[in-house]
Order: sequence, then C-alpha cells, then structure tokens
Amino acid sequence: MTISIGAREVAERWECKRWTDFKENLKKISASNPFQQVHFPALAAYSNWNGFSEFISQSPFTTKDDLAADREKNPPYGTNLTFPLSEYKKFNQTSGTQAQPMGWLDTMEDWRWMLGNWDRVLEAAQVSPEDRCFFAFSFGPFLGFWTAYESATQRGCVCIPAGGQSTEQRLYGILNQQAEHLFCTPTYAMRLTQYAEDAGIDLSGHRLKSIIVAGETGGSLTTIRDRICSRWGKDIRVHDHYGMTEVGPVAYEKPGGQGGLRIILDSYFAEVIDPQTLQPVKDGERGELVLTTLGRVGCPVFRYRTGDLVRGVAGFDEMGLPIFDLIGGILGRSDDMVVVRGVNLYPTAVDAVVTRFPEIREYQVLIENRDSMLEAKIRIEAGENVTSLLEAALQESFSLRIPVENVANGSLPRHEMKARRWIKAE
Repeated sequence: MTISIGAREVAERWECKRWTDFKENLKKISASNPFQQVHFPALAAYSNWNGFSEFISQSPFTTKDDLAADREKNPPYGTNLTFPLSEYKKFNQTSGTQAQPMGWLDTMEDWRWMLGNWDRVLEAAQVSPEDRCFFAFSFGPFLGFWTAYESATQRGCVCIPAGGQSTEQRLYGILNQQAEHLFCTPTYAMRLTQYAEDAGIDLSGHRLKSIIVAGETGGSLTTIRDRICSRWGKDIRVHDHYGMTEVGPVAYEKPGGQGGLRIILDSYFAEVIDPQTLQPVKDGERGELVLTTLGRVGCPVFRYRTGDLVRGVAGFDEMGLPIFDLIGGILGRSDDMVVVRGVNLYPTAVDAVVTRFPEIREYQVLIENRDSMLEAKIRIEAGENVTSLLEAALQESFSLRIPVENVANGSLPRHEMKARRWIKAE
C-alpha cells in the first residue's frame, strides 16, 4: 500500500515518539529488573539503539516457560520486577489453560496503562458513557475481568457484575437491568441463549446492543458470531477482543464488524514468526504472534511468544498511522495442534465445523492413542439425525473419518470461562 508524503510524515513522527517513549522505559528496566538483566544482557546497551529494528536484533524471545522457571526459583512472583515489591498493588493470575496458573503483579501506573488499552476496545465497540454493561464473569484472579470492569467504570458506564450467579440469574439480570452491552467468552455467549431456549426464558425484551467477547478463540468466526446473535431476536453486534495476563489488553475488533482484530500499536510491538524456524513470516501468512509490551514497565515482557496463531497484515489507516490487523482474529494455538493419521487438527478448525449445526448443544473431542497412532472421536448433545451430518461435514473438511457419538443431553461439561473441550486420554 502506498501513502502520500504527508501521511508518511505522520507515520514517521508517530514511530519516533513510540520509540522515544519505549526507550525511556528501557532505561528504568535495564537499571533495576533482575530477570531482564539476566535474560536480556544486551539491554545494558539500549542507549546506543536508534529504533525497534535494533531492539529486535538484540532481544531474545521470552516464553511462558522462561517466566515460570523464574518464579519456581524465586517464588512467588519471580524477579521480573522493575520496582520494589511495595510499589505493586494489583495481583492477577493466568488462567492455567496450558500450564499451572502464574501470578502477576502490576503497579498502579501500569494498571492505568492497561485500562487505557481497554478503553480503546470500548471505543471500538461503541460503548458510551452511562451505557449499562453486564459482566457475565466469575471475577476470579484472571486479568481480563478486572481491567474490562474498571475501564468501563472510568468511562462512566453503569457496570453490573454477575460473579457467583447462575446462568438463569444472569439472563434475568440482563433483561431486568436492561443491559446494553454484555461481556463474556464466545462459549458462554452461546450457552446463555441455549439455556434460555431450554428454560423457556423469553429474550425478546432485551436491550442489548453488543456482546463483547474475549478469553478464547472463536470471536471472529462467522459461524459463532451468527450463532451468538441469532437467538436474541434483534440486531446485535459481536465485538472480538484479545488479550492475556502476561501482556494485557492487546487488540480490538477491526472496523467493519466482520471479525478480525486490530492490535493497539501505541502499546505493543507485534511480530509474526514461524514457530519452528523462529523467522518472520510474510504479510498474511500464518504464524505465531510475538508481542513486546511498550508501556508495562513494572513487569515487562519483550518479544513474548504468545503461542497464538494469526495472519498479520500491516498497513495504514485513513489518518496515515500504521495499523497491524489479525485477519480472522486468533486462529488457534501452536501447541494445540493434534496430528490424527497424518492430518493436522486445530481446535478452532473443528469448532468451525461443529458450530455450523445449531442443533448441537455441546460437544467434546476425545484424543486417544491406539497402536501408537492418535485417533479422534467427538461426543455431541444433539438430535440423532445430526450425527451422520456432522461426520460427513468433518470428512469433507479434513478428509478424515472422525466418529461422532450422540450422548444424553446435559452429560457434557458446560463452560463459563475458557472452554476445555479437547480431552487427551492418558
């Protein structure tokens, strides 16, 4: 994409300020962060660098294993702390989907930085002051609950917490409090409407304008978005969002309302690499998202390998400022792929097939090792006629026969937070 000379000057000024601000943070981190001093010894020469390209050439990748090992040696919070412990006022914890939960500390300044990032998400979702926001979360130690809630509060919204409530109580809360924006995972958004249908709860009087989804993949998939919206009976928007405890709120739904994510480049430096070679991939190619936090000084991560697979495309917006979009949102995780009889299966790809069938209330994928080969089987709660239809759709999509078993309604687990539908037999 070519841009005018004026737009190019805007982009250059923006990039210069972004680097200057980040370099000031590197000064603080290099002086007093024990983890970065050991993990990233070249950081001591930060003052000689003139831009992000030099930073990238000197910085190693950071993985969750690096951070976890540091915490094991230096419990409970590790040494990735730039300031004295007394400066940290906020505690959160990773979800533990891929490993043991990991505690995370933030200073109030870093916390405000993250709230500012969430405010970008709210702006993109057209959440206005005095709007009523309903948070269908448990409000445990996961970062996203609290930053979303506090950011909406600061924006001037009426914030309605629903931690500790049943699904039925939450549905009536959405209706009775005339909520205008619902915050939850994509899985739970579908669970709410399925429960309403089963319980005979009339949703026609709702006031929802949008559902802001986060916490798992799928928020940008057309089949899931259509399924979330269809049962509310009125025009309603789904807005995808992406973030994680280790880095904070990262991206909001790209303009247009068709799914996909736009990274907040004021706050993050983004790369997409081949997870095997660790080399950059071409624009639009599938790869692993790598993030550097530009404003989280107290507990920073540089070139953090998120494990999330994306297709990143760089460009410029109408003002001439750089943008970095993730086409289709988060596509899956690099460590979630399972090879079944030579076919690569990603949970998001299977989910995209299953969600074509609204009759399926819930499902579960069983991965078993038979004769030194992995085999997959899917359990579903649905009408009998769906079994053969789903088997045919899976065969068409993956050129692989995956047996489907219909089980009793209510026998499969329901999920409020990140869905754990893939079970690997020992």
